[in-house]
Amino acid sequence: MLYICYKKCTTCKKVEKLMQDKKLSYQTREIDKENPSKEELKKWYEESGLDIKRFFNTSGKIYREENLKDKLKEMSLDEKLERLSKDGMLVKRPILIDGDKFFIGQDVKKYIESL
Repeated sequence: MLYICYKKCTTCKKVEKLMQDKKLSYQTREIDKENPSKEELKKWYEESGLDIKRFFNTSGKIYREENLKDKLKEMSLDEKLERLSKDGMLVKRPILIDGDKFFIGQDVKKYIESL
């Protein structure tokens, strides 16, 4: 399992504690230090079947400051992926990749709880 998180995020901390309590084996990647690439984001988007908006941290400072709520409507998929790849803090978290399964946001906790 690959767990992509932001160490200061309370949701990420809770999910990681849950994973530790369940003694799950996983690798951690800090999203603020190792930003997902455009290629990774595109792969995750295509494989997950989720709307691209789900990949944006809509409650984050950058999302609000750049008024992305309105701008996303006019952006192409390629432009959205490019923007996400430029700053990990803009990407929704946590993210969990377990083999061919992909989870983002609150779905990560639900999946871990189901194991």
